[in-house]
Amino acid sequence: MTNSMAEVVKSKVILVIGSNTTWNHPVFGSLMKRAVKHHGAKLIVCDPRRIELCDFAHIWLQQRNGSDVALLSGLQYIILHEGWENASYIRERCEGYEEYRKAIEFFTPEKVEELTGVKPADLRAAAELFARSGVGALYYCMGITQHSHGVDNVKACVNLQLITGNIGVEGGGVNPLRGQSNVQGACDMGGLPNVFTAYQPVTNPAAVEKFSKAWGAPLSAKPGMTLTEMIPAAGDKIRALYVLGENPMMSDPNLHHVEESLEKLDLLVVQDIFLTETARLADVVLPGVSFAEKTGTITNTERRVQLTWPALVPTGNVRQDYEIVADLAKRFGHDFPRTPEGLFEEMRRLTPSYAGMTYRRLERVGLQWPCPSEDHPGTKVLHCGKFARGLALLTPLSYRPPAEVPDGEFDMVLSTGRILQHYHTGSMTRRSSILNLIVAAGHVELHPEDARRAGIAADDRVVVVTRRGRIETRALVTQRVAPGSIFVPFHFAEAAANRLTNDALDPVAKIPEYKVCAARIERAGTAKA
Repeated sequence: MTNSMAEVVKSKVILVIGSNTTWNHPVFGSLMKRAVKHHGAKLIVCDPRRIELCDFAHIWLQQRNGSDVALLSGLQYIILHEGWENASYIRERCEGYEEYRKAIEFFTPEKVEELTGVKPADLRAAAELFARSGVGALYYCMGITQHSHGVDNVKACVNLQLITGNIGVEGGGVNPLRGQSNVQGACDMGGLPNVFTAYQPVTNPAAVEKFSKAWGAPLSAKPGMTLTEMIPAAGDKIRALYVLGENPMMSDPNLHHVEESLEKLDLLVVQDIFLTETARLADVVLPGVSFAEKTGTITNTERRVQLTWPALVPTGNVRQDYEIVADLAKRFGHDFPRTPEGLFEEMRRLTPSYAGMTYRRLERVGLQWPCPSEDHPGTKVLHCGKFARGLALLTPLSYRPPAEVPDGEFDMVLSTGRILQHYHTGSMTRRSSILNLIVAAGHVELHPEDARRAGIAADDRVVVVTRRGRIETRALVTQRVAPGSIFVPFHFAEAAANRLTNDALDPVAKIPEYKVCAARIERAGTAKA
């Protein structure tokens, strides 16, 4: 996030796209509702499903799945043609405007209606509300990123905020809501294949030299593979895989292919707190401990580094994750720091944006990076006054459809996601008796019109089929989804949504297209093979 969560109550207008915020980030979702109800913020929701935030929205744009670039660019077309842009901001702080402006001309309101289903009058009302209400914040989540053109979706969000002058100001910004606790911290610490900590590129010779010296090992200047590239390479380029706190047998797309790939490995090691679906396939399972049994730091979605202390004493045959990794490293001839604070000292020594943080400073409410020195207060808003690259780049974008669209055999659009009561692959929440009492099994949401056409009633057992697999689950007939669309939560192993999803990848980020694929739905017992 370029901004801070508390600033949402200072926004004059809020645009939410690709985020079911009150289900996936319920605490922040409540703050967003408070901004609308008690602080006068205007809310625009862009979502193919009628999510709870639509009840609080001044405008809801129900675009087709996978058409976000067209929708966001259509808003920009109207803003530019009406002269509602922040011309001085564009002139002083941006570059690439001419090429960007040429690309925007494709996205007329009529063309956007053709691509998205959103009527020109609704598009214009949203553009005017967003551009003319004052400082505006944009929030998105994996409904934007999990597409075969996810990078373009994010760039379209950035373009909108640049032409309206909403980056580098309090209450504005481009604000991705992270999908898991500390995933921001994992990225900050180099948990990506192309960077060291603080996003220092592995292709930078100075960075390679710096980390090689610090870690006492020669490091490669070649980017590695993403998870979605590793799985297809399993058994070929990759002979052994070490999986720590991840459950790809539930979270990766096209699970039939994932299972086949993992079985080709010579060695699969899984380090986790439960015997997950992936751990059941492992040759070796290393039992770690939960967050409540750890000392360390967590970096949240607003870049705030917070210090945590254990609430529970670990029991049984488990060990701290850092101890397990350090012991493995020692067997390979390397010594690592053996305390959380020692590890953090190494982190901040190698990570400029964390350099000013210490355990003592983090004991209160944490600090937001960048925090380059011990007298620095942390940074609430990024890009104030200038951008790290100098001028911000306005990116010309073209429209690309989803990798797979409905046809005669698969006539519906399937999307996947989370529900309020369960979390991610269910490895934790589905072990909660209370949460399982509320929602014990999976379902598929379908519109009443589609249910009538298929002869499906509420709670019927149904089969959902795609080109990659099939699942049997319960029908939830609801107007939350549009006609022709279905939605399956991915928490339930017995009806795993990712047996169905498309493993087509964004060419840059290599993220799969979880949010759109072609499917069909039939009553159980009548489904075709």
